[in-house]
Amino acid sequence: MSRIGKEPVKLAEGVTVTVEGQKVTAKGKLGELSYTMHEGITANVEDGILKVACADDDKYGNFHGLARALINNMVIGVSQGYTKQLSIEGTGFKAVLKGSELALSLGFASPKIYAIPEGLTVTVENDGLQVTIKGISKELVGEAAARIRAFYPAEPYKGKGIKYVGEKIRRKQGKKVA
Repeated sequence: MSRIGKEPVKLAEGVTVTVEGQKVTAKGKLGELSYTMHEGITANVEDGILKVACADDDKYGNFHGLARALINNMVIGVSQGYTKQLSIEGTGFKAVLKGSELALSLGFASPKIYAIPEGLTVTVENDGLQVTIKGISKELVGEAAARIRAFYPAEPYKGKGIKYVGEKIRRKQGKKVA
């Protein structure tokens, strides 16, 4: 039995959740998200609390906690939203927003272009040294941040590259002079 799956999901103020068979839809002030649960998993809403149940723990137990976590992320997303911040460090490194594309100058011959997915808001601050990604889908925000970071992850010797704000990069000493 899943410990996470047994916990109820408290619905935030202004969020409505509807369950139609296997499809769960959450609506809030920021938008609407939906999720189709795996067979054997059921959900019901009572008095502002959503409970996820599993028909057979041996067969569908793996999806019990997953379904509850994804529904909880949907409720938080439509009420508060999600944000990831990236920091760019390095001489001449910067980001520029061009319409629905993010152009990253990272020391390569040409800038790396990232097409911003539908449903996300990307802003560039501090003269192109900080990128903020906002959206209602935790999955979409996290994947966009990871793809942007993958263009030039922060390296351990000089610390230059793209990193999450608050991420600690373990620095290495490099070659010692004999």
